[in-house]
Amino acid sequence: MDKMNEGIEKMKQQKFEEAARLFNESIEENPENPLGYINFGNLLLHMDDLERAKRFYEKAIELDSEAATAHYGLGNVFFESESYDKAKEQFQQAVNLGLDEGDVYFMLGMTMLQQEYPKLALPYFQRAAELNPEDDTALFQYGLSLAGTDQIELAQETFLKVLELNDHHSDAHYNIGVTYLFQERVEPALEHFKKALEIQPDHLLAANGKQKIEEMLDQMKSDH
Repeated sequence: MDKMNEGIEKMKQQKFEEAARLFNESIEENPENPLGYINFGNLLLHMDDLERAKRFYEKAIELDSEAATAHYGLGNVFFESESYDKAKEQFQQAVNLGLDEGDVYFMLGMTMLQQEYPKLALPYFQRAAELNPEDDTALFQYGLSLAGTDQIELAQETFLKVLELNDHHSDAHYNIGVTYLFQERVEPALEHFKKALEIQPDHLLAANGKQKIEEMLDQMKSDH
């Protein structure tokens, strides 16, 4: 195994010092290969060393301006630094250069959310969920975006799919409860709020929803 792949393996095993040494040697042996800088950048990003990660990604782009994964990495640095315009620019550049992976679309969606453009986030989360059908995080964000754009039934279907992937997703249960309230179906809403609380007893929104429904049901009983 070459040093680059060995470094990636060490990184997966959380052996960061060994990964750094291997990436460093790889760069020394092939200083013109952008991949070495990209991998070192990924390691530094993982370790929250944003300033140095940025320098490594920029060096990779200097060597190969069409290195899509370097633009994606740099986008992540900007996202973590809350420079959302610059992040969006880099993620978009990565896509334009042919990076067709769920993660980059997910990050574009998250960038739009941070800039408070939920409608613009929607197609990116949809694409992320299509590309990573097992990723409950992307699917959940797609559901939230649907709900945020008043597509309540589609949102409910999406949250139910999240539960198929992960039946312990308390936020999915809570949001299914909310979609039932929009449909004025109080009983199933209550069930999902209870389920969210079973999974996460400190889920304040679910507790609040449950309490309001129970108060309403008590009021209806006393009125009869």
